[in-house]
Amino acid sequence: MNNIITFEDFQKLDIRTGTIIEVYDFLKARKPAYQLTIDFGSLGIKKSSAQITDLYSKEDLLNRQIIAIVNFAPKQIANFISECLVLGIANNQHEIILLKSDKLTINGTPIS
Repeated sequence: MNNIITFEDFQKLDIRTGTIIEVYDFLKARKPAYQLTIDFGSLGIKKSSAQITDLYSKEDLLNRQIIAIVNFAPKQIANFISECLVLGIANNQHEIILLKSDKLTINGTPIS
């Protein structure tokens, strides 16, 4: 196992559900990516850059509920500030498959 963490380390992550409300091509990214605007309910609106263009069109993503880590420090990527990390799993072709709840939840619901 790599990098064993404690339960207290895990509790530091703020993982929440949110709904993608805007999707744009991220033309200045080094690798193909989208700029996402995500509604996290009472936490507000956050932006994220996501390299998920292989499996998802902009139309597929709009109004899709996702899971993201919302308490990372903002990160500048080219001319864009990413405020959260959308979670996914890489398949054998290194394409990212988004994580989601199997039932709709209220935006901003914490993952525990």
